Amino acid sequence: MEMYDDLNTVQKSFDTDFLTEYLLQAQWAEFIELKKIITELYIRKGGPLRVLDIGIGNARVPKHLSGIQEIWDMIERYDGTDNSQTCVDLSRQVTVRLGIQDKVTAYFFDAADLDQWAKTYDLIITTWFTAGNFYPDDFPFDSYHQSEKNFDLTKNEKFTRIFSHAYALLAPGGEVVIGSCYLDNEATRKKQEAFYSKAGMTIITRASDSFTATLERFWSQRFTEQQIQEYLAFIRPENIRFTPLDTYQYALQVRIQSNVK
Repeated sequence: MEMYDDLNTVQKSFDTDFLTEYLLQAQWAEFIELKKIITELYIRKGGPLRVLDIGIGNARVPKHLSGIQEIWDMIERYDGTDNSQTCVDLSRQVTVRLGIQDKVTAYFFDAADLDQWAKTYDLIITTWFTAGNFYPDDFPFDSYHQSEKNFDLTKNEKFTRIFSHAYALLAPGGEVVIGSCYLDNEATRKKQEAFYSKAGMTIITRASDSFTATLERFWSQRFTEQQIQEYLAFIRPENIRFTPLDTYQYALQVRIQSNVK
C-alpha cells in the first residue's frame, strides 16, 4: 500500500490543525517563493505557463494560486499527478468545488514513469517534502528495524530517475522546482520523528540514518546540497540553485533551470 492510500492518514497529513508549525511555515515559505518563480518565468516566456505538479496531493497549490487572480492568469494549464488514488479523488473534488477544473487536471500516475509522459512544460514542481518520499524500491520496511546496517543512500535511483525524466519534459527556458526538502541534521530528524510519533506511527530508523521511515511504510529523506547535486549529476551545477526556506536549517527549495543556449 502506498503511504497516502489510507484516507485517515491523508486527512491527518493535510489537516492544518494537526501539522506542526515547522511544517506549516515551510509550506507557506515555499509557496511565497513559488509565486516569485511563476512571475519570473511568465515574464521570461512572455505568456502563460504550462505547469506540471508531481504529487498534487489535495490540490493545495492550485487552490491557493487560483485565489490570487494576478498569479492565476499567468498559468495556461495546470496538470497534476499522484500515485495515490485517494489524493487524486480529493484533488478532483477540490477543483470542481472551486470551479477551476477547466484549467486543472489531476491524473492517477506514478512519477517513476514520467518517461512515458508526452507533454512539455514551462514549470514542473514537486512541493512540500514530496521529493523526500521517493524511497528506493528495495527498502525493507518490514525488517529494517531488525537490521544493524544503515541503508546506503549514496545513490537514490528513483529520485534521479524521476527528476531526469521531469527535466526532459521542460520547454526551453523552463524550470523544475523541488521544495520543500528537509535538511539533513539532528534537529530536523527529531522534528520528523516527533510528527510521525504524533500520527501514531512506529519509527524504524535510527539517529545515524539520513531519512526517517516507519513500519507503516512512510519514508521521508533528508538532504544536503552536495547530495542533491550528486543525485542530479546529469544537470550542470550552474543550473541548480538552492533557496533556504527558513533561518534554522529545516528546509530548502531547489530550482533547476533547463539548458539555454
